Amino acid sequence: MILILKHQATDDQIDHVLRRVEAMGLKHHLSRGTHRTIVGIIGDEEQLREEPLKAIPGVAQVVPVLPPYKLASLDAHPEPSVIEISGVKVGGGHLGMIAGPCSVEDRDRMFRIAERVVASGANLFRGGAFKPRTSPYAFQGLGEDGLKLLREVGDKFGVPVVTEVTDPRLVELVAQYADMLQVGARNMQNFALLTEVGKSHRPVLLKRGMSATVTDLLMCAEYILSQGNANVVLCERGVKSFDPATRNLFDVAAVPLVHGLSHLPIIVDPSHATGRPDLIPACAMAGLAAGADGVHIEVHDCPEEAKSDGPQALLPDQYDELAAQMKSLAGLLGKTISPLAAK
Repeated sequence: MILILKHQATDDQIDHVLRRVEAMGLKHHLSRGTHRTIVGIIGDEEQLREEPLKAIPGVAQVVPVLPPYKLASLDAHPEPSVIEISGVKVGGGHLGMIAGPCSVEDRDRMFRIAERVVASGANLFRGGAFKPRTSPYAFQGLGEDGLKLLREVGDKFGVPVVTEVTDPRLVELVAQYADMLQVGARNMQNFALLTEVGKSHRPVLLKRGMSATVTDLLMCAEYILSQGNANVVLCERGVKSFDPATRNLFDVAAVPLVHGLSHLPIIVDPSHATGRPDLIPACAMAGLAAGADGVHIEVHDCPEEAKSDGPQALLPDQYDELAAQMKSLAGLLGKTISPLAAK
């Protein structure tokens, strides 16, 4: 921790700062510059964060040296983490390709879509059984019946399934059926939910909140990691912007930024980031080129009949074409699309 003192800090104030640091059982290093005086503090930063250091007279700024997300940082784990979801690897050069409809719908449709996306190269199938919707009158999902159907699809095609959990009370139920638990953007800072999915030890897909910073995202991952669950995959799905041309602003820079701060894998979701099928292919490729560890794309065989988010879904043929392009790009980048485990 570094304390930057005010330009007009007196000698008595500086001495008081040093005494306060010593009283906490910590060491200090005083550096007097031409324009600034700096106090470097050596010791447990967790203890320092509990102290109101900026309230000490003469202190202008408190600057942490280490990030607050201890377990998610590269300091804790210098090598990229590889997360395994029922045999499918994500991270460390292995790409996770998630595809499927926004919501779990009727059985025949789910089987048709799963068959197409798996044939195209998807190695994780997605679909929401519990849907947090802006309107209370919108389709809220099929609940446990949807989970059962999703599990049936996963078993039929030998593909791991990922679905959203919206409530701490539902974690145990969803974990019975899903290979991976998704925490959606609206729930990114639902700390009770993060704690429960951390206790479940199921792999977790954590989506960035629509108004969240990268630090916010990593701190939420820290909640999950702190419960002993190291299997976290981050997801950049766009943040709110003033421009209505796209659903959200696709922050592709977040991908290399996260890799420079954390060992956790991060995938991109151009479906929610743009909300426009015509922009999804370019943004998916841009995400991979920026270093993403996978791509999350919504696919539906008849978007006009979709229960939710139909306008932003790709058709199976469109996904097939994009999947081929992503596979070629992965080869150029020296990465592999993790294969499905043999049945």
